[in-house]
Amino acid sequence: MSALHWLNSEAFTAFDQHVMWSDMIGNLLGLAALALGWRRAMLTWPVQLLSGVVLVAAFWSAHLGGGVGKQFVVITVAVWGWFQWRRGRAGTGQVAVRFATWRERALLVAATAVGTIAVASLFLAHPSLSWNPWPDAYIFVGTLAAMFAQARGWVEFWFAWLAVDVVGVPLNFHSGLPFSGLVYIVYFVLVIAGMYAWWQQTRRPATATGAATLNTAPTTAPTTAPTTTATAADGGARPETSTAPEGVTV
Repeated sequence: MSALHWLNSEAFTAFDQHVMWSDMIGNLLGLAALALGWRRAMLTWPVQLLSGVVLVAAFWSAHLGGGVGKQFVVITVAVWGWFQWRRGRAGTGQVAVRFATWRERALLVAATAVGTIAVASLFLAHPSLSWNPWPDAYIFVGTLAAMFAQARGWVEFWFAWLAVDVVGVPLNFHSGLPFSGLVYIVYFVLVIAGMYAWWQQTRRPATATGAATLNTAPTTAPTTAPTTTATAADGGARPETSTAPEGVTV
C-alpha cells in the first residue's frame, strides 16, 4: 500500500462520518502549528509546512481544488514565514508583534477581496476544480492573507483566521471532511486565546535586550596640550610645555 493510499484510507467512523488519516493527521498538525504560533515559537512554521503536505492528500480526495491550492500556498508561506521570523529574531531573540496600520489593514482586506473574486472566477470557469467555488476560493485566499499577516507579526492575523473559520466549518462538513470541520471549531477557541495573548504582548513596554552600556569614563577627562616647540622672539627656543590633569605632576 502506497503512502498516499494509506493517508486517504479510513481511520475511523463517528456519527456516520468517515474520517481519513490524512484529514485527521493534517489537521492535528495544523492545530499544533497554531498553538506554537500563539507562543511565537519558530517551530510553528515547519509544523505548518508538514500539515500542508499531508492535507494536500485530503483535499485532493475530496475534489476541492481550492483546498489543494491552499495547502501549496501554506507550504510556500511556511518557508517564507520561517525566514521572516528568523530575521525578526536576529536582534532581540523574540518575534516582535504589533497592530497593522490602517493602510496595511485596508490593503490586506482589498487583496483578500480581489483574490477571492479572481480564484472563484477560475473555479467557475473550470468546475472540476471545486464543487463549491465561492467558499472554497474565500478559504484559499483568506488563509493566504492570514499567514501573510502572521509572518509580518500583525495581531490582525488572528482576525483573518477567525473569518476563515466561519466559512471553513460548514464547508468541510459538507465536503465529507468532518474532522476538518471539528478542528476549525477548535481553531476558533485557539484564535480567541491567541488574539488576546498577542494583543497583551503589544501592550508591554519595550525592554532592552542586553545590559545597558554604562559610561565609565571619568567626569573630567585629562587635557593634554600638543608638545610643540615654538621659536621665541629673541630667536631662542621655548621649552616644551604640557598641561596635565589637576593633581598630577609632570
